[in-house]
Amino acid sequence: MSVRELVVLGTASQVPTRHRNHNGYLLRWDGQGILFDPGEGTQRQMLRAGVAAHDIDRICVTHFHGDHSLGLAGVIQRINLDQVPYPVTAHYPASGQRFFERLRYATAYRETVRLAEAPVAEDGVLAATSAYTLEARRLSHPVESFGYRLTEPDGRRMLPERLAAHGIAGPDVGRLQRDGALGGVTLEQVSEARRGQRFAFVMDTRLCDGVHALAEDCDLLVIESTFTDEDAALAADHGHLTAGQAGAVARDAGVRHLVLTHFSQRYADPEVFGRQARAAGFDGELTVARDLLRVPLPKRSP
Repeated sequence: MSVRELVVLGTASQVPTRHRNHNGYLLRWDGQGILFDPGEGTQRQMLRAGVAAHDIDRICVTHFHGDHSLGLAGVIQRINLDQVPYPVTAHYPASGQRFFERLRYATAYRETVRLAEAPVAEDGVLAATSAYTLEARRLSHPVESFGYRLTEPDGRRMLPERLAAHGIAGPDVGRLQRDGALGGVTLEQVSEARRGQRFAFVMDTRLCDGVHALAEDCDLLVIESTFTDEDAALAADHGHLTAGQAGAVARDAGVRHLVLTHFSQRYADPEVFGRQARAAGFDGELTVARDLLRVPLPKRSP
C-alpha cells in the first residue's frame, strides 16, 4: 500500500524546548523516504515516531546551522549500525562540505552502508527517478541555504465508465496502459490527464525568488515561520520568515496544504502562527506543526 505523508520529528528553531525538539522531517513517498534537516535528537525522535533507519533513502540538508544538521552524526551511524541494505544519498550545500565531513566522521564507527555524497552548488535537478524529480533552489540566509522540491511525473487516470463502454476489462486495461492503444481504442479515449503531486521544503530564509519557485502549485508546503509579523524586522535581520509572509507565499502559489514550523521559543502560543497565516489570505488546509505529528499529502485533485 502506497503511503505519502510527512512525519514531523522536531519543530524548534535554534534551541530545543521542553515541548519541541530540534528540526527533523521524514517524507514518506510510497516505498521511499527522504529525511530533511536532522537536528540534534533526531535519532531519538525517530524511535518515538516509529521511523527506522531502513525508512531513509535520501537525506536533504538545507544549511549547516546546528538546529538543522547536528543530528547527522547519529543518523548516519544508525544507518550503518542497522546495515541498511541499499545506498543512501545525502544532499547538502557544497559550501558546507567540511561540516558534512566532520559530522559524518564525528566519532569512530564501522561503515557498512555506501553513503553517496551529492552536494548542491546551484539551482537545478538533483535526481530524477520513476517516482519523483528532486530539485533545489537557493534561499536567502546568512549561510548558504537551499530548499528542496519533489515533483511526481504527470500520469493518466483510467475512467471505468469509458473502459466499460469499450468492453475493456481485466488484463486488457494493463495492456492498453502499456501500449497506448488496444483494438483501435486509444489511451486518451478512456483516461484523463492526472497531474503529479508536488511537495516543497523551505527552511531558514528571507523572502526571495527561490521561496516562490519552490512553493508554486504545491500539494504540501513545509515552510518555516520563525517569527510573528510583529517581529518582521527581526526576521529579516536574521534571515527568516514571519507567519504572515509564509501564508502570503502559500496564497500566491496556490498551495493546497500549508505546514508551518520552525518556531522561535519566544512565543508561548503556537496558534498565533496559524492565525497570522490566515490573516495573510491563505484559505487552504493549514497545519501548525508539532513534534511527532503525521501529515498526509492531500488527496489528488479531481
